[in-house]
Amino acid sequence: MTFPTSSHSGTGAVAVTPHHDATRAALRVMDSGGTAADAVIAANAVLGMVLPSTCGIGGDLFALVHRPGMARPEVLNASGRGGSGLSAAKLRDAGHTRMPTYGAQTISVPGCVDGWEALQRRHGRLELRDVLADAIDLGESGFEVSVEFAESLERLAESLRGQQSAEPLYPNGTPPAPGAILVRHDLASTLSGIADHGRTAFYEGETAAAVALATEGTLTPDDLAANTSDWVEPIGIDVFGLSGWTVPPNSQGYITLAAAWVFEQLGPPADPTDPAFHHALIEAYRAFAWERNDTVADPSHAPWDLAEYLSPKRLEQRLKSLSPDAVTQWPEPTAGPAGTAFFCAVDADGMAVSCIQSNYFGIGSRISAGTTGVFLHNRAAGFSVIEGHPNEARPGKRPLHTLSPMLWTRGNQPALILGTRGGDQQPQYLLQVAASTLYAENDPASAQAQPRWSIGKGADGKGSVVFVESRMMEQVITGLGAAGHSVAPGPPLTPGWGPVSVIAVDVDGIRTGAADPRVSTAAADGD
Repeated sequence: MTFPTSSHSGTGAVAVTPHHDATRAALRVMDSGGTAADAVIAANAVLGMVLPSTCGIGGDLFALVHRPGMARPEVLNASGRGGSGLSAAKLRDAGHTRMPTYGAQTISVPGCVDGWEALQRRHGRLELRDVLADAIDLGESGFEVSVEFAESLERLAESLRGQQSAEPLYPNGTPPAPGAILVRHDLASTLSGIADHGRTAFYEGETAAAVALATEGTLTPDDLAANTSDWVEPIGIDVFGLSGWTVPPNSQGYITLAAAWVFEQLGPPADPTDPAFHHALIEAYRAFAWERNDTVADPSHAPWDLAEYLSPKRLEQRLKSLSPDAVTQWPEPTAGPAGTAFFCAVDADGMAVSCIQSNYFGIGSRISAGTTGVFLHNRAAGFSVIEGHPNEARPGKRPLHTLSPMLWTRGNQPALILGTRGGDQQPQYLLQVAASTLYAENDPASAQAQPRWSIGKGADGKGSVVFVESRMMEQVITGLGAAGHSVAPGPPLTPGWGPVSVIAVDVDGIRTGAADPRVSTAAADGD
């Protein structure tokens, strides 16, 4: 059984996104003289218009940017902070033992628009109106509802009832069918204001007032006006013959790199049809996944210095605990909290951008900011209510983030740009595609098409269930069972286990992008 993968290979600009309209927008921007940074903003704006069940300007953003000649990429942390009305103590007093999943208390400051401005100011070339033009036009003229979006709107109908910005999504009060045309004048108007006035159009004035009102006091206008993004140093490690980089905590991205290093040190066969290959991947991932909720937090409150997350001593200790043919037991993870979009681009000049943006649980908190077309994320659900916990909910603090964009370099050139949606499961999907591409040396399209596995929620130490796509080779399933894994079959392609987007750049500068066949709208294209 084979599945077609959208892919492109060449020496010009290339973009990969979860939706063909976003890929086209990214390429149009680069063809008009824009950079890869301009391109990912254009793609992001379109995705928020046509797939608000994954991302939008009511959420947060992270990006890694690499220009030819850089020793390491730059990292933009555009995740927002807890508002003035956020209090773990009040939540505990109200009987909460963990953060709520939805509702006003789960809304932290949306960092996306500030991130756009920071990204464009440092690495962009076009005017913001040119960059946002495609998204605004789609909102005004209408766009075709994809199968995925139609299914999301059907599923979300009851929870969005009464939200003013939901009205354009449900013509005549009912979910649209795939292929229907939706018009979103409300969001197009909000984006037009941002195109003309930048971040102030979102964080001050009428839009900010609508956001604050929707949060019932969790956020104030002052919280929004004070929001800032930060350029920070990446964390990285040498693995697979390259240098791998990701966003430091408050992102969970380190898990992918730590697991990749341990996997490589285990030295399994470079053959995805061999059960030892998958056993090593699963065990390397499980060795770190259990600790996430206790170790990832706002860096000013994290339990470790940033260097500790990928320190050789710590990784070597985990490596010694693993067996090449048996399941290792780990502590039970503590309770923790997946709507996201990852998109990437490389422009003609060689700038590479790995960008991820999210509303978190699908469309987020299920709350819109009045008639602005903006749905507000529930990223504050990533906080803890436990007193004294590194991730305890508090005003001005960034929550634990699942967003985990990746970028590998070969010397001072980009080699692989990689990311996915998937909430807390992002590292395991990234690990599989990275290992298939860089360790087993498959081309990106083949790596995307490989049968994927997913460890059940929590990745606990007492024998987590490994769900596998039904295309997985029988010898792999049998071999994993013999090693002590509990294996359960799933569909041939599982949309929620992606979409992964990937661009590989070889030593000759050939850029090969491949979209994930698990989502029908995902597209890779280039010049």
